[in-house]
Amino acid sequence: MSDATLTRSGGGMSLTTKIMIAMGAGIVTGLIFNTLQSDFIDTHIVGGFFAMVGTMFVNALKMLVVPLVFFSLICGVTGIGDIRVLGRVGGKSFALYLFTTACAIGMAIILASLIGPGTGFQMEGIDTSGVTGREAPSVWQVFANIVPTNPIAAFANGEMLQVIFYTVMLGVAILMLGDASKSFIEGCTYMNNLMMKVVGLVMAFAPYGVFALIAKTFAEQGIGLFLPVLGYVITLVLALFLHMFGTLSILLKLLSGLNPVTFMAKMRPAQIFAFSTASSNATIPVTYRTVTERVGVDKGVASFCIPFGATINMDGTAIMQGVATVFLANVYGIELGLGGYITVIGMAILASIGTAGVPGVGLVMLTMVLTQVGLPIEGIAIILGVDRLMDMIRTAVNITGDAVVTTIVAKSEGKADMAIFDNPEAGVIHGNEEAIVAAAPR
Repeated sequence: MSDATLTRSGGGMSLTTKIMIAMGAGIVTGLIFNTLQSDFIDTHIVGGFFAMVGTMFVNALKMLVVPLVFFSLICGVTGIGDIRVLGRVGGKSFALYLFTTACAIGMAIILASLIGPGTGFQMEGIDTSGVTGREAPSVWQVFANIVPTNPIAAFANGEMLQVIFYTVMLGVAILMLGDASKSFIEGCTYMNNLMMKVVGLVMAFAPYGVFALIAKTFAEQGIGLFLPVLGYVITLVLALFLHMFGTLSILLKLLSGLNPVTFMAKMRPAQIFAFSTASSNATIPVTYRTVTERVGVDKGVASFCIPFGATINMDGTAIMQGVATVFLANVYGIELGLGGYITVIGMAILASIGTAGVPGVGLVMLTMVLTQVGLPIEGIAIILGVDRLMDMIRTAVNITGDAVVTTIVAKSEGKADMAIFDNPEAGVIHGNEEAIVAAAPR
């Protein structure tokens, strides 16, 4: 049963349905504007009004991330209560995130090798100048950078892995102080609830933000950019959907026993947000609300696993790197061999740990991978045109992977509410502001 059907009696069309309508309208509007090719439309509507509304919406979501992660993580750590349990949750989530990323890129390389995108590709008309690579960090450097030299700077710059490390350390210290921390915990609980209220207010404007973002993207990109790299696009989209609805669903069923169909239906709002923003970090508030209020994950576990996953777990991005590497190797006629593909897998896992979940980060990570296996960095220009649209899809895969791991960990710790998971109406947000505010946790 759809969200729209479920909320007819509670105030009309659901917010999820409104967002899906806005997305469809945005695609149609964008394609029409792309066909018209008007300077006025391009400058004042697409590059002006749509860009303004879309940027404001994404900025509003990003505005919530750091304070929400901080207060929810403090509440999560103190809510778990036992430092040993916290270590167990952290260990499970870290291992599962690395495992799903390895599965994602391994599957992508195998699928791309079977399909062979890029074979016989014609380079005419492709400008491959001006693309620069980025040196791959060592594994020691990645882990050393987790510890912030200045926590305030980490918060100001949105260095999420450093923010998470500092906040967990602070939470552990709070637990060690015992009853003396009671008033501070109550204050953090209030601030966490307050931030969730702000999330509800921002979400009230989601349909307009999603429409502007989608319309701008399709007005600028159009369909023509897909034709030269159609094999790459088809292979990548196939791999992304295969991982999301295949690998992740199988893992969810095997490790938690939950119904993947029910889970995916409940994750739809977060996936739509991720698709429209192309940012795992910006989607954290929505992913958190979805897994706690729709899926039934304990807030303590979700507070830790969701921001952690948004920072280190990039299944969709890893898939892109695998498909892009095979594609570019075929374009340039370079045989990577088994050793090269193993290097790609290792580099993708390493890069995902140390790279932020923001739009376009996949290309930055790809330069590291290509440098490591000796492929020309300039080849990125071939796929640059379609990357924005592909980024939107792979971000939806990224946050789905975060939610799957979070749910598996919560179920293994007995921290999943099956009554919420089995209730199709649980956590559904209606399209009016009063219902959205009322839906936020108290």
